[in-house]
Amino acid sequence: MALFTLKNVTFKDILAYPNLEIQGGITTFITGESGTGKSTLLKLLNGVLTPTEGAVCYVDQKVLEIDSIELRRQVLLVSQAAVLFDEHAIGENFRMFFNYRDQPSPSDDEMVNFLKLCAIDMPLGKQVYELSGGEKQRVFVAIHLALGFDVLLMDEPTSALDEKNGQTMLAQIKSYCQEQGKSLIVVSHDKDIVQRFADDQIILGGVG
Repeated sequence: MALFTLKNVTFKDILAYPNLEIQGGITTFITGESGTGKSTLLKLLNGVLTPTEGAVCYVDQKVLEIDSIELRRQVLLVSQAAVLFDEHAIGENFRMFFNYRDQPSPSDDEMVNFLKLCAIDMPLGKQVYELSGGEKQRVFVAIHLALGFDVLLMDEPTSALDEKNGQTMLAQIKSYCQEQGKSLIVVSHDKDIVQRFADDQIILGGVG
C-alpha cells in the first residue's frame, strides 16, 4: 500500500502534479528544475498547504480529513532554513522545541547521540550564535530527529553543508530510518546525493 497518493492535484493554478504514489519504508528523493514545486509538494504532504484541486492521501486517508497537529507529528517536515534560538545553547534549543510540542525532553546523552547522527560533535552548552550556518542546519535536523516521526520530510538538507558532512549526515539518517522502520522523503538538487541515497526518485516537470 502506498504511503502517499496524489490524484489530480493542483496548487493555486500555478503547479500541477502528476498522479503519483510514494511508497513507505524507503528513501524517496524528489527532484526537478526550479519552479516545479518540490518544496510545495512536501508542504502538501503534511498539510501545511492545501491543494486547490485534487486530493492528497496519507495511508489511504485524505490529508484534509486528518487532525493537522497529529498529522504533523507523524509526518515531520524539516525546512531548508534552520530556525533556532540564537540566544540559547544547543541543549536549551532541544528543550525549547520539546516544550513547544508538550513532549518530555530527551536526556543529555540522547541529545548528544542525535547530534552525532547529524555529524556534529559539540557540547550541549555551546551557544547557537557561535555556530556556522552548516552547524546550525545540522543541529536543527538533529532536534527534529529527536522529536520522533513516522515520515521525515527534508527540504534540501545538505544545502549549507560541505560534501563530506552532507553525505555523512544523510547516510546516517537513512540508516537510522531503516533501523526504526521510518520513511524518508528528501528534496534535493544534488545529483550525486540522489544517486547515492535514493531508493526511489520522483522527477517533477519531467527533468532531473
